[in-house]
Amino acid sequence: VQLQASGGGLVQAGGSLRLSCAASGGSFSRYALGWFRQAPGNDREFVSAIRGGDKLFATSVRGRFTISRDNAKNTVYLQMNSLKPEDTAVYYCAAAESLIYSSLPNDGAWPYWGQGTLVTVSS
Repeated sequence: VQLQASGGGLVQAGGSLRLSCAASGGSFSRYALGWFRQAPGNDREFVSAIRGGDKLFATSVRGRFTISRDNAKNTVYLQMNSLKPEDTAVYYCAAAESLIYSSLPNDGAWPYWGQGTLVTVSS
């Protein structure tokens, strides 16, 4: 599976961005899909994931970010609203054929990764 993330950029605090991650290869509709981020000097952290009808969000983004998928386009989206400077990071998408729900926040559990897209939120 190959993943290509896009949609990052520079936005002012309070603004919105939508990230996209297009997948090729494999059976996209069967995959769990996730978003992680890594800020400078920090470890990579979980942002959100979608697995079947389940959606999971990190506490820090719940209520501001939404995740969705379009199986016809083999694409997963991360809609980010009310952005804050602390959301500044490189955002990565990830995919997995099967993950138990409790493993979704664990970046080590995801075998396939995109290249990352930079989101910068100015204050």
